[in-house]
Amino acid sequence: MLQKQLDYIRSLTDFVPDTALVLGSGLGGFTDEMQIECVINYSDIPDFPVSTAPTHKGCFVFGKIGEAKLAVMQGRVHLYEGYTAQQAVMPIRLLRLLGAKTLILTNAAGGINRDFQIGDLMVIDDHISSLVPSPLRGRNIDSLGVRFPDMSDVYSKRLRKIITECALKNGIEIKNGVYIQLQGPAFETKAEIKMCSVLGADAVGMSTAIEAQAAKHCGFEVCGISCITNLACGLLDQPITSEEVSETAAKTAVKFNALLKATIESIADEH
Repeated sequence: MLQKQLDYIRSLTDFVPDTALVLGSGLGGFTDEMQIECVINYSDIPDFPVSTAPTHKGCFVFGKIGEAKLAVMQGRVHLYEGYTAQQAVMPIRLLRLLGAKTLILTNAAGGINRDFQIGDLMVIDDHISSLVPSPLRGRNIDSLGVRFPDMSDVYSKRLRKIITECALKNGIEIKNGVYIQLQGPAFETKAEIKMCSVLGADAVGMSTAIEAQAAKHCGFEVCGISCITNLACGLLDQPITSEEVSETAAKTAVKFNALLKATIESIADEH
């Protein structure tokens, strides 16, 4: 199936990206920064999952920022949309087959750490994925990676350092923490957030961790940034809404895009 999808994309473009980027909820506007070469809708790719979540356009955008060659997922697919874990990471595996070596994952997340504020950006140091299905279950695809991949250092120390340095140079405050993925689509209960906190999570969301697993399995160098769009259930005495998530992501877009652009250019300079 992946080969069929690869062949389809190659029939439309011979663009070979160095870096792949996944844009989370409300963060799709980053592609306005790019010199775009080709856009391919997920719905046109054979047997490919299609984004149904609000603000997720559902397309690959190929192009450049400076000298950096990018393949951008303008919208992802989630478990809560009814997809299996294997379907949810299909785009990640395809990006690797297209030639990308570095993967930047972004998301909108709920802040669990009480030192976090709405609008903060968090470099993901590690994740907890034990509460969602693993994308590596079932028959292993040996051409992608080994049966039992090591996950002791999913998020590259080198890339985390680059993000932190770029934030400092651009006057952007950055936090660090552990991200936990839950299945969604409901926002979490107070008891669930308490559980996540006890497990050591600083931020919670409905994506990213299984993508990072699959990316590490197939040889990507991985990093991740969360935009803290709301405080998790129980931290404020008010309900959480998807509108709040989108509004905060939009307000944070300027500094988020500046950090992404600087990070991508720094990664390209090191290659």
